[in-house]
Amino acid sequence: MRVIYDRATDTLTVILIDTPVVESDEEKPGVILDYDAAGNLVSLEILDASLRLKSPGQIEYQVTPLAM
Repeated sequence: MRVIYDRATDTLTVILIDTPVVESDEEKPGVILDYDAAGNLVSLEILDASLRLKSPGQIEYQVTPLAM
């Protein structure tokens, strides 16, 4: 997984898998979902990210422990 914030376009992109995009849908205004040929979600884009997110340039990643 890769997260890219482009300050020039104010776009936050989350790439889940590195595979070609064959379809894109604007699910909600400013939120674009990209799909591969099998219909799997490949990535999502948030347009005007600085207006929608508190700190688009700051990322926190957390993995929760497995329940024992």
